[in-house]
Amino acid sequence: MHRIKTYNTISPRGLDRFERDCYEVGHDIAHPDALLLRSHKLQAEEIPPSVTAIARAGAGVNNIPLTMCSERGIPVFNTPGANANAVKELVAAAMLLASRDIVGGIAFAQSQDASMSAQAMNALMEQEKKRFAGAELAGKTLGVVGLGSIGSLVAKLGLDLGMLVVGYDPALSVEAAWRLPSEVQRMENMQSLFSRSDFVSLHLPVLDATRGLINSEMLGHFRKDSCLLNFAREEIVDTQAIVTALDDKQLRVYVTDFPNPMLLGRHDALLMPHIGASTAEAEENCAVMAASQLKAFLDHGNIRNSVNFPSIELDRTTDCRVTISNRNEPGMLSHILTLIGDDGLNVADLLNKSVGDVAYNIIDLDGVPQESLLGEIRGLQGVINLRVIQGPVT
Repeated sequence: MHRIKTYNTISPRGLDRFERDCYEVGHDIAHPDALLLRSHKLQAEEIPPSVTAIARAGAGVNNIPLTMCSERGIPVFNTPGANANAVKELVAAAMLLASRDIVGGIAFAQSQDASMSAQAMNALMEQEKKRFAGAELAGKTLGVVGLGSIGSLVAKLGLDLGMLVVGYDPALSVEAAWRLPSEVQRMENMQSLFSRSDFVSLHLPVLDATRGLINSEMLGHFRKDSCLLNFAREEIVDTQAIVTALDDKQLRVYVTDFPNPMLLGRHDALLMPHIGASTAEAEENCAVMAASQLKAFLDHGNIRNSVNFPSIELDRTTDCRVTISNRNEPGMLSHILTLIGDDGLNVADLLNKSVGDVAYNIIDLDGVPQESLLGEIRGLQGVINLRVIQGPVT
């Protein structure tokens, strides 16, 4: 029986992935094998020694102590792409709101006296509508920084709206490149993208290299009167630099999902309360994806969409599987296999992968290892943890 502790409200569709006869799931689980959460800011003391995996129903993992998890051999899963369509649709709304004063127009119409006659109201609307005139998106240039699951959808959105689209992503994967429409022109650097774009949409994770990336120096490369859209993470932009750029009309408008007190009350800052992934469909997709990844790990030791462990999956060939995470050092696997062979067990199948300083091994054995052997492996310098997975191959 696997025990999973949840934080936040997780979609029932995701929780239904856990069979009740094999899993105990709830927010008050003691000694959990895994944690499942959304936006909860997970503290180190909330991760007991029993935890072997953590899954976040969402893309970002800045609410999880990642370094500590890696040191303890705990894979952290996220759900890239599960909320991509929801964010893309909000970016579409943001560009429309930024190109025409729709918000101001609605506020003006709603502010009128209800006792006014329909004829008088129609006349007033016709007289004042020029105050809320704007421009069309078609023919404008959209610059997309970050061309992953969300960024590639936003790029396609721009093309569908009749925009010219340029993109920049120094870490573009082969898979992401295949998703990207051929009409998107890839730029060599962000500065050239900024100088060409009427609208710039950010879709980057928070890393040391991206924190405060949009600063005064970078904003100086933006086209005059352009629009910046940030539906990625607040930390990517320097808010004070944004305020200065708005004051100097370097930026015409800033649209973000991350309100900041410095931006309150400005007509050129459209602020939303972090609702990019707040759709029923996105929450369900994230929950189902996170639950499926936890099941694959707990039941079979397979890892997919981990931010700190390698992606690795091996079909079960025997009723006993051992998974081992260790420091990525030369000779570790051969030492482990020598101990297994000396104990009289045969390796039916194995797979070894590494990322950075962490290596992960899946080993199918033709018999159940004795505790003495497991203790020897755990005692090897560099071994972080070891799991034994038993049960019929299904």
